[in-house]
Amino acid sequence: MAAIHLDKQGFLEKVFDFEKDGSQWNYKGDKPAIIDFFATWCGPCKAISPVLDELADEYQDKAYIYKIDVDKENELAAMFSIRSVPTLIFVPQNGTPKMAMGGLPKGALKEELEKLL
Repeated sequence: MAAIHLDKQGFLEKVFDFEKDGSQWNYKGDKPAIIDFFATWCGPCKAISPVLDELADEYQDKAYIYKIDVDKENELAAMFSIRSVPTLIFVPQNGTPKMAMGGLPKGALKEELEKLL
């Protein structure tokens, strides 16, 4: 199972409906998630993409791995103040998401994912 690419509509339905809930974070998912804000031209984004796909397969029953192309989804990138790519958001089932910038190695990604579970 590969990471799930989201557009704005998918984000509103699966992650957070900011149009309805405003700035009050209200995660809609039934499992924790990692959201990868990436760009197709970004070298580090290309490097972690297969790693995220591996994690999506490894954790398919425990967590979601979402990908958002910042060039196609400007509004989502602006909402999270994404200034550099890749930027990862670690979303717990309940609670406040945590943001990390840069291409993290697989071990660090797994460690963060385990904290969410």
